[in-house]
Amino acid sequence: MTGKKEEPTQKNRLVPGVGLFSTPCGIRAVKSPAQTRILTTLSGRELPFEEIVRSSGRAKSTVSVHLQGLEREGIVIGRPDPVDARKKLFSINSEYLGNLSGEKTEIRENPLVLAQLVNEPDPFRFYRLMFRTIRVSLLTEGINIDPVLRKAGYDVGERIYSSIAETDLTALLERTARFWTTNKLGAIEIVDTAPLVIAVYDCFECGSLPQLGRPACAFDSGILQAIFTRHFLRPQQVTESACYAMGNDHCRFVVKPA
Repeated sequence: MTGKKEEPTQKNRLVPGVGLFSTPCGIRAVKSPAQTRILTTLSGRELPFEEIVRSSGRAKSTVSVHLQGLEREGIVIGRPDPVDARKKLFSINSEYLGNLSGEKTEIRENPLVLAQLVNEPDPFRFYRLMFRTIRVSLLTEGINIDPVLRKAGYDVGERIYSSIAETDLTALLERTARFWTTNKLGAIEIVDTAPLVIAVYDCFECGSLPQLGRPACAFDSGILQAIFTRHFLRPQQVTESACYAMGNDHCRFVVKPA
């Protein structure tokens, strides 16, 4: 079995529903629970057929049929095993964009939000409310775009890093906090450095969202992931352990090696 380094934007766990993937041939949808199980098994790894069969708990013939379908769609790619050319190694050849739950979601919305959007004179607050309205509308329709937001955040973070880069971690954290404040993304507080734990108050991304019962700062997570991946010169994983959308009074991000 050959290990394959996880890409920064690769989703670790697929959620139930119809998975959407960006492939070299365009966007493809995965509806089959069996294919979703295979993709979850392959997430961040390159595995031989026998290992996929063991992990999926399905018959060899079933796994073979589904793998062939995923290969045809460009979602999965197979290559000859360099140790044994009679075998193939499989890996994900696409980006997970999100999912369609198949049903609408009830979200308790404040009826004053749209009125504020129409009458808001502050451009910053206007775009914050507009971003919130678009995201809530998608969630209400059962569309989760967190992986897309995380990837977009990662791209932004890579560009930000060149302007705030410091060899010393403390200096980098100070410049990151200043960037957050200057651009009204929120107020950063460093909770710990081993592991690195960052708290954000008045969060731009989720501070005005209704209660979702789960973390909602995918964009910010992507930015932080890119910044600290560049700084530590190795892939970092950012996990949000507290969020305004979960009822907390701040957002909290834990940064660890991927």
